[in-house]
Amino acid sequence: MFAENKKNRTTTESFNQQNAIAKGTTITGDIISDSDFRIEGSVQGNIKTPGKIVLGKTGIINGTLKAANADIEGKFSGKLMLSDTLTLRSSAFVEGEVEVGKFAVEPGATFNATCVMKGTIKELGTTSNTKAADGKETKKGQLA
Repeated sequence: MFAENKKNRTTTESFNQQNAIAKGTTITGDIISDSDFRIEGSVQGNIKTPGKIVLGKTGIINGTLKAANADIEGKFSGKLMLSDTLTLRSSAFVEGEVEVGKFAVEPGATFNATCVMKGTIKELGTTSNTKAADGKETKKGQLA
């Protein structure tokens, strides 16, 4: 009875912890985790987590990053796939391919990437026809 409660508490606590890769540390290979990450060192490879990645000012990632959210202050190069929000701080440098739900950029950030924003698609207009002053019929959203 008591051992079972202790085991469940330990499992719950591990999901609230944050992994850290310190400045001066280089990891080559793939990382898969259920927890958030703070990276101040260098990662050469792929990272996958359902949580948040914070790439500090001294942090470097070369590879693929799949996560829910990312807050980037350092350098990222590769493919970035986020289901929610990408935040680029003023010191951020991002190059490669980016796929996000939401995107926030501070002035000064460098963003040299192709970007696809997924999420709520907003319709720009309806397809009703209108007549211009010259008598030509156009659809909303089209230029006359």
